[in-house]
Amino acid sequence: MITIYHNPGCGTSRNTLAMIRNSGAEPRVIEYLKTPPSRTELADLIARMGITPRQLLREKGTPYHELGLADPKWTDAQLIDFMMAHPILINRPIVVTPLGVRLCRPSEVVLDILADRQQSAFTKEDGEQVIDAAGNRAKA
Repeated sequence: MITIYHNPGCGTSRNTLAMIRNSGAEPRVIEYLKTPPSRTELADLIARMGITPRQLLREKGTPYHELGLADPKWTDAQLIDFMMAHPILINRPIVVTPLGVRLCRPSEVVLDILADRQQSAFTKEDGEQVIDAAGNRAKA
């Protein structure tokens, strides 16, 4: 079972979802802005990714600056509280697979936690080829 915490308005999230599907899997898609994770779920995802709440904060297009979240005074618990109050602060996409949990930025990070190979070529929305016709990572 694969789960993606997804924002359909985000190109990175759309590319990540497309790569999951290109592996032959149909993930459980959680549009986290409509259905945010619970506080316990969010804290668990952060722990499983091996990052801090601060590393999960999204700045662009969020109230990050208005809330003064760059200030180091905020504790991890307080940062999680802000993410609960403003789910747009949660960076995305977060993908959960049997092989691990990752914040998939850039989107091709998802390839590290997918059990199945890519089934066909894949090109990101911006035109960058990620997977070649043989299903292998394209050379940069």
